Amino acid sequence: MSEHSFRHDVLILGSGAAGLSLALRLREDLSVAVISKRELSEGSTLYAQGGISAVLDATDSIESHVQDTLKAGAGLCDRKAVRHVVERGPDNIRWLLDQGVEFTRDAEFASAGGYHLTREGGHSHRRIVHAADATGHAIETTLEAQVRARPNVTVYEQHIAVDLITSRHLQDHREHRCLGAYIFNRAIDRVETFLARFVVLATGGASKVYLYTSNPDVSTGDGIAMAWRAGCRVANMEFMQFHPTCLYHPEARTFLITEALRGEGAHLLLPDGERFMPRFDSRAELAPRDIVARAIDHEMKRLGTECVYLDISRRPANFIVEHFPTIHKRCLELGIDITREPIPVVPAAHYTCGGVMVDQHARTDLTGLYASGETAYTGLHGANRMASNSLLECLVYSESAAQDIERRIGGYPAPPDVPDWDESRVTEPDEEVVVTHNWDELRRFMWDYVGIVRTNKRLRRAKRRADLLAQEVIEYYSHFRVSNDLIELRNLLEVADLIIQSALRRRESRGLHYTLDFPNKDASQRVPTILIPDYYQPRVDC
Repeated sequence: MSEHSFRHDVLILGSGAAGLSLALRLREDLSVAVISKRELSEGSTLYAQGGISAVLDATDSIESHVQDTLKAGAGLCDRKAVRHVVERGPDNIRWLLDQGVEFTRDAEFASAGGYHLTREGGHSHRRIVHAADATGHAIETTLEAQVRARPNVTVYEQHIAVDLITSRHLQDHREHRCLGAYIFNRAIDRVETFLARFVVLATGGASKVYLYTSNPDVSTGDGIAMAWRAGCRVANMEFMQFHPTCLYHPEARTFLITEALRGEGAHLLLPDGERFMPRFDSRAELAPRDIVARAIDHEMKRLGTECVYLDISRRPANFIVEHFPTIHKRCLELGIDITREPIPVVPAAHYTCGGVMVDQHARTDLTGLYASGETAYTGLHGANRMASNSLLECLVYSESAAQDIERRIGGYPAPPDVPDWDESRVTEPDEEVVVTHNWDELRRFMWDYVGIVRTNKRLRRAKRRADLLAQEVIEYYSHFRVSNDLIELRNLLEVADLIIQSALRRRESRGLHYTLDFPNKDASQRVPTILIPDYYQPRVDC
């Protein structure tokens, strides 16, 4: 092995709730590597505001949570996956408490153990446990501290995965196995080799494929793209969730306004002050996100306005400040006092409901490769993710992956040596502007043609542009040394193509996929959209 090669028992790509909780749940005698594209805490988990859904109140029930999730998923949820996640919700909340996460308490919620529960869209009960309006920050920073204290876990920050290493790199076609990953070390501008018995994709979603998103810059679909290239199936990529309420302000283009505001009584208003959601759904502001996002999009286009408004000012000022301190502070910095005036909001790309297909142990099609969190398609979300089910899914499937890895690792062979990354025939890039231009063009046409409302004409137009950009990037990738931006652009183009392909295949409107050509549901299409790569091979379990 060279000085730029590393070996571990488990290689975790990603450092959000899915990746860090998995690292903490593995035995301490296992050597674990956690790869983070930026600082360890940077990712979507850090910015999650609302909370985690779980049945904690005595008046709530597992069956109610299951039925709410199935209803929100518009007929495409995997019932077995839904029950698997919901039943493990309370135990996972207790696990977070054991790690030191401090959730908001309220003596009035004695039947929920004294923890304040809020309600969000699609939920029939208050079941969202939270840490004020910065739940993700509380979880991420707590888990980060625990991971850094673990002697068996090595953290590699400022590293981005280029591609998975499989047995195909050894021209060994007798087995279809993941051996590790090639990782670009941004600090030394070099691709290094990481080998491991097991690899876990916890790289988050792909919302940066759109021009407007609530996600941080790291959400570029890396795990989905790498798994697809390695021969794994992906599913339901047409179901990209647009969060209804992202702050509309030139200085805060990705700042999310949590759904919990609507759960606590905030109303959506037109510029003239008219409340409009009751016209679209009997649940009004508490309708699932796909319905609320389309309603806002419809009203903005009808009126030609740049935003709508979310008003919580009818609640007492001290209640607002106590329950939503992060939003109150940030808005105040921008000249908006949410205790007295409404917040300008617009929909923005927020969550990838599809992803790499996994089973209930989080195993992908590729032996030795797991996926957890937003990267994975588990069947939980169906055609639309219900609010605050995402962090719960991260925790449950990372727990399942950890248990499966520990069960299998005893007799699982270490990977053989593989060739280091070969840069002998590439040169330094001479036109970085090509990458920047293509990145901008991709995100703009995805927003215009593959957004909240679609048509086949728009989708075909997007497909032609994606194909042209992909050819340019393949040529660029083949001739020049890789860079962070080039790696992310390559992955975004891969994911964009998967989204477009999936959207063209679904000839109906369901959940997050709404097309003017087929505005109604079709019962015959009540199945997931599964894309199969040319070199797909079924997994052979050990």
